[in-house]
Amino acid sequence: MNGAERTIDTLLRRGVDTCFTNPGTSEMHFVAALDRTPAMRSVLALFEGVASGAADGYGRIAGRPAVTLLHLGPGMANGLANLHNARRARTPVVNVVGEHAVAHRAFDPPLATDIEGLARPMSGWVGTVTSADGLAATVDAAVDAAVGPPGTVATVIVPADLSWGEAGEELPAAPAAGGRPRGSGSDTTGSGSTGAHGPGHGGAVLQFPATSPMGDVVAALRSGEPTAIVVGGRACNGPLLHRAAQVAAACGATLLAETFPARLARGAGIPAPDRLAYLAELAQLQMAGLRHLVLVDAPTPVSFFAYPGIPSVLVPDGCALHVLAGPADDLGSALDELAIGLGVAADAFAPVAAPARPDRPSGALTAQTVAAAIGAVLPEGAIVSDESNTCGIHIPGATAGCPPHDWLTLTGGAIGQGLPVATGAAIAAPGRRVLCLEADGSAMYTIQSLWTQAREGLDVTTVVLDNHAYGILAFELSRVGAGTPGPIASSMLDLDRPELDFVALATGMGVPACRATSAEELVTVLEKAMAEPGPSLIQVPVPRTL
Repeated sequence: MNGAERTIDTLLRRGVDTCFTNPGTSEMHFVAALDRTPAMRSVLALFEGVASGAADGYGRIAGRPAVTLLHLGPGMANGLANLHNARRARTPVVNVVGEHAVAHRAFDPPLATDIEGLARPMSGWVGTVTSADGLAATVDAAVDAAVGPPGTVATVIVPADLSWGEAGEELPAAPAAGGRPRGSGSDTTGSGSTGAHGPGHGGAVLQFPATSPMGDVVAALRSGEPTAIVVGGRACNGPLLHRAAQVAAACGATLLAETFPARLARGAGIPAPDRLAYLAELAQLQMAGLRHLVLVDAPTPVSFFAYPGIPSVLVPDGCALHVLAGPADDLGSALDELAIGLGVAADAFAPVAAPARPDRPSGALTAQTVAAAIGAVLPEGAIVSDESNTCGIHIPGATAGCPPHDWLTLTGGAIGQGLPVATGAAIAAPGRRVLCLEADGSAMYTIQSLWTQAREGLDVTTVVLDNHAYGILAFELSRVGAGTPGPIASSMLDLDRPELDFVALATGMGVPACRATSAEELVTVLEKAMAEPGPSLIQVPVPRTL
């Protein structure tokens, strides 16, 4: 067994059985080994940012890592933006990056780079294999780091001579990666609206020292002062979200969610926290007057960017910040202890979204009618990869009462995530329809995803919201105080001259595509696309909304 075969064997032994790849010469022995290890599903991407984004989408839904196979430092660099999003989502991802043979590196070949230096900012763990005997142990350590908790991006660098050379001694069998709890912890819609996490307690009350972190949270929720609970990460799904909603309802607290959750369970029968707004001014309004803010696997609310006259930290003055549990903590136990401390029973009431759909819209295509069309037809169990940006501001409201579904958001703010994340999610959850809501500018970062969707026959329906502009940048230009744009500045934010033809782009990559021209037509083509197997794309021209 050579080193490449040992690498794949170790990954499979740990339950990592899907590889997203754009390989090169230094990875050819890994590629050849795939024929001898068919249990590893290999998915070709035409750009490394598609491979890394797909691994992110896969991990968010599957709750366990996929592996990316990347070519030397430049290949790693091409995947970094979506690895940044994966790191912010705390998604488990394992990167295997080929390196020049050890002796060859001394000659400074053209592709020589500092791979560890490139990988480290977007990885929670980085390791380089230095011997045949250490290969399996290094790969095992990478999987351990990726799974966490917290989940993270782990990068293992394998020199080419250790891939083609004889592998070292095999290690004893290790436990499979399995997957840390992530929402519902399985491929479901993540509704989790029955019962609490852990055993019931019949309303018994635990006493905590008044000066302990748990005691502080209990005291805050009992204070009667304006209080909000902010859920993030794992607390945005399943029994954990339901338990947080029970506690908030019992204490009269507001339930909020972080701005960009990695995976948010939504729909009828599921608690519906208000997401903190992207715009700092609106988030400040949501939290105005609060005296206590309790974080449950959520970060401290901060502004996305610095703006004149707006503070970076958005927690109101005079509001105490309490951390119930963080990314590495046992969130289920923390929520159960909190509930017991407050006397909130396992079967306590939790407010949930009522079943509701918008009426089927008619007339011109606007941000509102597009949202209504999506809400009118979104199927149960759908996975929504949302990178709609400014054009999609009405879609979350229009889908709040739809049948249960999962919502994946742009966790790190690096655009070009929507199409690859949809691709990985579809591979993680065969049988579930994936709806990709994609802004036109963001789509062009990773448009190659469509080719992979066609090649793999994935059930992804992509709706490109086409306003011929980088709409968010036009809006932000005024917010940062840069003044009124002139003709040159405006031209840097417009996507015309020529206009993008997404129907032609999709068709050229093997994805059936059409253009909707009215709200009625959009409903019709959406229903058809989501009822048929395989990928499809709908280009939807919409006016600018901001």
